[in-house]
Amino acid sequence: MSTVVLLLFTGLGLGALYFLVAAGLSLIYGLMGVLNFAHGAFLTLGAFTGWEIARRTGADNWWTFLLSLLAGAVAGAVFAAFTEFVLIRRLYQRHIEQVLITVGLSLAAVALFDGIWGTDPVFIQGPAWFKETTEILGARIPNDRFICIIAAVLVLLALVFFLKNTRYGMIIRAGVENRSMVTALGIDVRKAFTLVFTIGGAAAGLGGVLASHYFGYVSPLLGGSLLIFAFIVTVIGGLGSLTGAAIAAVAVAVLQQFANFYLGGTGDFVVVLALALVLLFRPSGLLGRTS
Repeated sequence: MSTVVLLLFTGLGLGALYFLVAAGLSLIYGLMGVLNFAHGAFLTLGAFTGWEIARRTGADNWWTFLLSLLAGAVAGAVFAAFTEFVLIRRLYQRHIEQVLITVGLSLAAVALFDGIWGTDPVFIQGPAWFKETTEILGARIPNDRFICIIAAVLVLLALVFFLKNTRYGMIIRAGVENRSMVTALGIDVRKAFTLVFTIGGAAAGLGGVLASHYFGYVSPLLGGSLLIFAFIVTVIGGLGSLTGAAIAAVAVAVLQQFANFYLGGTGDFVVVLALALVLLFRPSGLLGRTS
């Protein structure tokens, strides 16, 4: 029983990281039709920014941790807004060029991070509470898992509130449903595009800081490794569906953890198999729109 509980909470913590990356991807594709392969770079920059804050101000207190979360989110948001404004804005409806420019930016960002922080992982420490565990039904759960879960739930609630109760949130929702109609109403959707990129980048940057504590290190390849599973989560959940991304993130991560433990480390294979089944029987994803 304790093993099942441990795997469940570990999966929920990993699912929280997947969601923080996939939420931005899903909104960006749902509104703009942009497959952003540079999204992992936003996460990595956020993680390194958080690590720099922790390294320079002392990593073992909660104020530093909260400051690193804020700095990571801001770094990811600024990088994402810059990417949309400078590179993506001129390439809407030009999907091949979008893929090429975002893949190129992702590779360039990794090379830049290599040059600044080196190719080896750098290790990070958080508040002393992170090193402790909490016992639930006989399982000793690392405390940092709870922080990831709480942060993802708060981000999900904040995004839902924003989308349902603010003017730009309603524009974004309408744009996801019917972008042509929104444009025909005279609404400048370019601001909404930039805002969605910024929100996605902030969530990815926040996820980067939390991922660094979850895994215990930061490396230039951290964002790329999480981006693969975030794409899988986005497709399984349904492109453009925030709720679908949340459900799929939990399902994928928990399935991955249980398969790794009970099926001889085949978690990645099982996740890819689940993706294939979804594409075969429900191509629009769990909560995606059917064409």
